[in-house]
Amino acid sequence: MSTVLLVEDEPKARAHLASAIEARDELDLVGSETTLEGGRTRLHELRPDVLLTDLGLPDGSGLELVKEASELEGTHPLVVTVFGDDRHVLEAIRAGALGYLLKSESRAGVAEAILEVVEGGSPLSPSIARRILGELRGPATPEPTPEVPLSDRELEVLRHIVKGFTYAEIARLLEVSPTTVATHVRRVYRKLSVHSRSEATYEALQLGIIRPDE
Repeated sequence: MSTVLLVEDEPKARAHLASAIEARDELDLVGSETTLEGGRTRLHELRPDVLLTDLGLPDGSGLELVKEASELEGTHPLVVTVFGDDRHVLEAIRAGALGYLLKSESRAGVAEAILEVVEGGSPLSPSIARRILGELRGPATPEPTPEVPLSDRELEVLRHIVKGFTYAEIARLLEVSPTTVATHVRRVYRKLSVHSRSEATYEALQLGIIRPDE
């Protein structure tokens, strides 16, 4: 079972996120805080498997928690926020966030993202993943000549990751388990020397492993 610390000050959002966590037997909500300082104290006391934090907290930025969590062995920082613009996404990733969710995400989507980040993935809300891909699209590229050797299955998983599919969705499409998908994603990230979905998208397009029109 994976432990989760939730830091969110808005009551309705906090209830939504807490219910998403509590609905899954694989997850254990060990703490729920509403401030930066409260989150910081509980983060170091509990050292949870996952920190799920908002960015806009009443006494500071959740980015500070993300930075501290990224320095704790075994803790995976995951952002959930209303801010979907490039600046906030990039700041969170640079601070050490392993995933970025919008508060409009469904309960099932939130739980899936938490499980995904524990398994080594870097979940992004689909709308963010699609926008990043759209911004990276440029002039037509020639037939790709991959510089990084990906297997056919790894390439297939990469294409689905770039399109914003969750691990569970990819598992259903490929008729394998989410754990198998997570293993393929870890191998892809290692071969591309990246740590997140957005970085994998950028590198795959730059290297010609995938084409923008795929």
